[in-house]
Amino acid sequence: MLALAASLAAPLLAAPAQAAPQGEALVNSKCITCHAPAEDGQLARIGDSRRTPEGWDMTVARMIISHGVKLSADERAAVVKYLADTRGLAPQETDGYRYLIERDFNRVESVQGEAKPAFDTCARCHSYGRIALQRRTESDWAKLPHYHVGQYPVIEIQAGGRDRNWWELATTQVPAILGKLYPNDSGAWQQWQQRERASAAGTWRFVGHRPGRGAYEGVATIEADRAGADRYKVKFQFDYADGQRETAEGEAIIYTGYEWRASVKQDGMDVRQVFTLSPDGQTLSGRWYENGIDAIGGRLLAARSGKGSAERLLAVEPTHIKAGTTQRVTLYGNNLSGDVSLGDSITVARVVERAAGKVVVEAQADGTGKDGVRAAAVGNARLQQGLALYRNVDYVAVEPEQAMAVVGGGKGPLPKVPVQFESVGYTFGPDGKQGTADDIRLGYFPATWSMANANAFAEEMQDTAYAGTLRADGLFIPGDAGPNPKRRFGTNNAGELAVTATVDDAGRQLSASKHLIVTLQRWNDPPLR
Repeated sequence: MLALAASLAAPLLAAPAQAAPQGEALVNSKCITCHAPAEDGQLARIGDSRRTPEGWDMTVARMIISHGVKLSADERAAVVKYLADTRGLAPQETDGYRYLIERDFNRVESVQGEAKPAFDTCARCHSYGRIALQRRTESDWAKLPHYHVGQYPVIEIQAGGRDRNWWELATTQVPAILGKLYPNDSGAWQQWQQRERASAAGTWRFVGHRPGRGAYEGVATIEADRAGADRYKVKFQFDYADGQRETAEGEAIIYTGYEWRASVKQDGMDVRQVFTLSPDGQTLSGRWYENGIDAIGGRLLAARSGKGSAERLLAVEPTHIKAGTTQRVTLYGNNLSGDVSLGDSITVARVVERAAGKVVVEAQADGTGKDGVRAAAVGNARLQQGLALYRNVDYVAVEPEQAMAVVGGGKGPLPKVPVQFESVGYTFGPDGKQGTADDIRLGYFPATWSMANANAFAEEMQDTAYAGTLRADGLFIPGDAGPNPKRRFGTNNAGELAVTATVDDAGRQLSASKHLIVTLQRWNDPPLR
């Protein structure tokens, strides 16, 4: 199992492209021995399914580990590229499950409706997203339970499986559901294959948010790498709202015509970028994270800039303004020109700074304005979710929604996995009630952070003394891995904590808490959990 985990950890960006063999030739020479061609020319089993690049990499890794397929790092990368390009997913087929590809794990999946039996049967051991990011024929879905029982003989009696006739469900009802919801043949994939693939080369303007650090903007240069098709050399410059700057440089590859994967060195960190390129080649968006510590990262939205690029308003910072106050507001985008509008009840008193990529204004909010998010505009460039006006912050919430840290270090091989908390302000909205659909999200607010034991047992075990530390910026750093002789029972540094944010809204103190689990290390961590 450890060998398999290590094999799966190999990056998709593996070897210099100039040395990479042709993927199709490798598939025909390495795979055809077991996967014989059918009458339609498709290779058995391979032609019955489609996956993301990470999904194909996991499949190839299993062939190497379980079946002794001999592939160098170059060859493995080439095979994955070919399979992802020819048997990948259309962009819309990944909607709703990109968190798994982006390794944004602080969430609990919930599936209802037609897919519920499949969720209950299969997502006890791995995520449902891992299923939803595949496409198979019904007959191929039906083969999976047989593989699972052969590979994991106790699957029927583990992880809550004994409350149902697992084998009957897994071999009859579930394949029919999955064959209908996630079929191998789809109109979306057929249409995507017919599209002309866009190049990412050019200059880009981007904005984003990094939890714990705040908003940023910047520019990127993407150059086609002569070493191979769909490969790029990339440079990014991040300018944070607090005045700090980071640079990033590395290499990228595009799979399936839109799946951007890059490895860059960013401010001393080894960073992975998981973005999508829009069908028209005008937008890049997604998440980046520190390699090996995927809890640290940020989101990014980029628009093509330079000659011939469109007017785009990408972000407004800050995202909220209190009624009856005056503050500076910055609008970020591309080719910005013309008058600035921040919506009703918000007046632009003066323009402080103006450039094609950034406009800074002094904004005045009417004291009688109604709570709500206004559209912002600079000339013809418009952003529907622009600036929120509010009279009072009605309540705050702590993000992420589900918080789990993992102990690490302590002379062990795996790093600590922290949690970066943030406080978000809301108003009740028109119905005056908290937690309903019309609540208005205002954005991030600075907070004072504290933590306490979550319950009586945590108090008894003194979890606050051992489970980790909470920094002033909301970053929780878990304790060291391994048994702790100072603790009761000599146990490890796991624990249950309550993390509280306190926000000051013009002298009013609002607080919210989040339950935090500090748990043990995960030794098998595939690209798709």
